[in-house]
Amino acid sequence: MNDQIKHLIDILTGYLLSYGINVIGAIVTLIIGTLVAGWVARLIDRAMRRSSRIDPVFHYLPGKIVRVAILIFTLVAVLNRFGVETTSLIAVLGAAGLAVGLALQGTLSNVAAGVMILFFRPFKIGDVVQLDSQVYIIDAVGFFICKGHLPDGPAVFIPNSKIWGQTIVNLSVTDNDIRRIDEGYGIAYTDSIPTALAILQQIAAADPRILATPAPLIKVDKLGDSSVNILFRVWTSRSDWWDTKLDLVQRCKEGLEAGGCSLPYPQRDVHHFHEAGAVRKTGMTVDE
Repeated sequence: MNDQIKHLIDILTGYLLSYGINVIGAIVTLIIGTLVAGWVARLIDRAMRRSSRIDPVFHYLPGKIVRVAILIFTLVAVLNRFGVETTSLIAVLGAAGLAVGLALQGTLSNVAAGVMILFFRPFKIGDVVQLDSQVYIIDAVGFFICKGHLPDGPAVFIPNSKIWGQTIVNLSVTDNDIRRIDEGYGIAYTDSIPTALAILQQIAAADPRILATPAPLIKVDKLGDSSVNILFRVWTSRSDWWDTKLDLVQRCKEGLEAGGCSLPYPQRDVHHFHEAGAVRKTGMTVDE
């Protein structure tokens, strides 16, 4: 009996010595891997924050990716000490990652588009952008969505893939901080074209917000169906663009009317012809 107990104790001692070293080694490996992952992540975070060319939203992403990668390698090393076949485990994780990636294809496309937006920075917080003929004011830029609001107030959440997949017009950024105002005014065919041009030129010259360079362009644009159309094209600073545009619409209308020019409604000339005693009506002058 004593020999059996002694033999059992020897077997347990051998297992403890064999696996105890592996357990201690696994614990040490796990601790060191965790410390190294945290230290490297903090080092990368500090380096990213020191760069003024990188968007603040993008600062923490590289550090988190590196930390997760180091922890995965640490876990694989720990399992390897216990004799676990890590090759098959990596294959299973790869297959699971592929399945998750296919299931989250739309979400991952938003992440990819978010990275491109943060890297190239076609706009920043506070900019007014035009996307698919709709104007938005950007409030926040994220990896999945961009938050903004419409000019009249309602909040908007735009998926990044919808933004990056189309033309982005940043209305807040110009090459030389000026913007052009394009308006068109129609006068009747019986009105004096030189008088109308002189009135519009005087209005442009009297507004201090309208720039002298580039020079205003005020000329007859085309002959419409019921009016002579005049192109009114002037430049102003970006900050004054909206107020100037709205003021000019009222001033030009009032100035043209005060100068004797009329703003005609669309009209159509219709004529009557008599044929073989019958009247064939082909028209009369009417307003559409």
